[in-house]
Parts: sequence; structure tokens; C-alpha cells
Amino acid sequence: MSDMRLIVAGAGGRMGRALTRAIAESKGAVLAGALEAPGSDLLGKDAGVLAGLPANGITLSADLWAMSKDADGILDFTVPAATIANVAIAAQRGLVHVIGTTGLSASDNAVIKSVTNRAVVVQSGNMSLGVNLLAAVVKRVAKALDQSFDIEIVETHHRMKVDAPSGTALMLGQAAASGRGIPLDEHAARGRDGITGARRPGDIGFASLRGGTVAGDHSVSFLGQFERLTLSHHAEDRMLFAHGALKAALWAHGKAPGHYSMADVLGLSDI
Repeated sequence: MSDMRLIVAGAGGRMGRALTRAIAESKGAVLAGALEAPGSDLLGKDAGVLAGLPANGITLSADLWAMSKDADGILDFTVPAATIANVAIAAQRGLVHVIGTTGLSASDNAVIKSVTNRAVVVQSGNMSLGVNLLAAVVKRVAKALDQSFDIEIVETHHRMKVDAPSGTALMLGQAAASGRGIPLDEHAARGRDGITGARRPGDIGFASLRGGTVAGDHSVSFLGQFERLTLSHHAEDRMLFAHGALKAALWAHGKAPGHYSMADVLGLSDI
């Protein structure tokens, strides 16, 4: 099979530049387009140069329809509005759509899932191997421990991150909720301030820290009587997410239409 031709959405951003580097460093894929928001000062810039590489002749453009004519997939770590705008075009063009965008609403996710009867979408709050293994372990531990163990999730990210809790924290919360057999949206405690009263039994708590240049730290604690278990993952460089997204795209190339996750990519969906 020839190299997979990939578009990087948000190519001027930090993750976009990391994705461009990941494609350049890997076999089996080539950069076919670099998408950036209309009005961006970076439009027309060379994607390779922006990523700290030699010029590659792929300039940033806001026209996804034109650049997707000769592409096989799109790697999309942008913002909800941009991702939703990309969904219809990616589906119409038959592109594999790898979505790492966080902060998506329930209605956004409904739009994404609406195209998966005719398009291939791989969506995850985190594209790293370690985090997805952590989610699988969290689900097992939550299932094994009863509600006498409280579950608390703490995440730390760089000062520029705009959404909280992180997509990864919510993914871990969903894993814990699935293990317990409860709906996360009815048991998530996402903010505590002032006189909150005692902790509600069965809640899954979230706390978000922001500062510095932290790529991503996540921990899930199970706190029982006289003991606690903490499972954690520390991301040292966002390149790990870029390589995970590239792995997802290559895995999805040629797959039947559907909505997939990194658990599917890594063979963890049965855990």
C-alpha cells in the first residue's frame, strides 16, 4: 500500500507542528495538506519550516475542500468549532478523521457520530498508549472495588490549555464509571468551593491544575478506609500524542466506516 496522505488541521499550533514532525519522522505517511483557521497570520507559511524542519512545499491554507481532494486522512487536534466544521468535508471526501480535540459538547459528539455510518472516525481524549492502558486498568480497579472507595481524578496541564477537566481526565472518569456501572454525568463532581457539605457517596471527583509548560499529568486515586491506591500517567512531550494519532490513522486506513477509539487501535476494547 502506498503512503497514507494526511492533512494536519491546526498546522500552525503546537500540536499541529508536532503532528507535522511526526509524519516527517515516520514511515507509511506523507503530509498532503496543512489546514489553518481563516484569517490566521500563518496562512501561506511553509508547514515544514513552522515545525522546525526543512521547507516541504506544503503551505498553510484555510481551504480544506481543495486540499482534501488528494488526501486519505486528517489529523484534527483543534477546537470544537473547527473540528465540527471539518467533519462534513472529511466524511464527504471519505477521509479517515482522527479527532483528538477536547472540550466537545454532547451535541458536538452527536454530529461526529452522525457521519460514522459512512465515514471512518477515530476519536479519543488522549492518543497515548500509556493513558489508554491506564484507562483499561482504572475500569478494572473501579469494578473490583466497591463504593467504600472514593474515586478522585487530578489533572495538570500547561497554562495555555482552555478546557477543564481535560479530555483525558473525562476519559478516565468514564472508564471508572463504566467499571462501576454508573452514568458519569450523574456522578461527576467537577467543582468544589465554599461550604459544599460532605462528599456524596459514589461521586467521581475532578480537580484541574494549570501552569507552566506541563504536557499532561493525570492521576486516579481510589481512597478507602485506611488505604488508598493511586494510578498515574505523566506525559513528557506532546510528540507522544502526535505519534499515537499517526498510529491511529495508519490503523484506520481501509477500515469499514465506524466510530473507533484508541482502545480499538491498541486492541484494548475488550478490557
